Amino acid sequence: MTPSFISIEGGEGAGKSTSIEYIKGKIESFGIECLVTREPGGTPMAEDIRQLLLQHRDEVVDPYTELLLMFASRRQHVENVIRPALASGKWVICDRFTDASFAYQGFGRGLDKDFITSLKHFVHGDLNPTMTFLFDLDIEIGMARAGKRANFDRIETEAMSFFERVRQGYLTQARAEPDRYRIVDASQSIEAVQHQLDLFLTPLLTLRGLANE
Repeated sequence: MTPSFISIEGGEGAGKSTSIEYIKGKIESFGIECLVTREPGGTPMAEDIRQLLLQHRDEVVDPYTELLLMFASRRQHVENVIRPALASGKWVICDRFTDASFAYQGFGRGLDKDFITSLKHFVHGDLNPTMTFLFDLDIEIGMARAGKRANFDRIETEAMSFFERVRQGYLTQARAEPDRYRIVDASQSIEAVQHQLDLFLTPLLTLRGLANE
């Protein structure tokens, strides 16, 4: 059985956390060991970098500094967690991966996408998600949902126009890689979202010889 690397992407308030638990449960129901992790973060050092990235500060954070810290965290995560887990036969579910850097720093902040691509190749080479779920919904709805949380981090306090660019960045990537991306309508009920996930997961499990069509 070939292990799968599944990434979960989407804007603020898209309900990724709830769906990740559902996806994990679905995969584990077939007797597969599954690791859930996140970016930025996933290792003690990478979590320290996450705090540097997301905490509020008086100092202006240069966008390229933000990008480089994201990839520093990612390298640590890939080498110490993701690759070893896949090598041991575990499936990996990651809450955000490199697509988020293209969406947030590339489209959102307008950074050089060729430079991001070069970082991607250096940091994780040929390691890419088997499948990416993009939880998509209207920005205003997403931010209203996110607003129910106690506090926003530094990036979550950006303007609505920033998050609209991020959303369009994700959709642009999804259109460019239809074989990898699966777009989930995150505006629907939890039950409807889970039904979409079932439709997407069944072929992946079938491909790995674990489910009957």
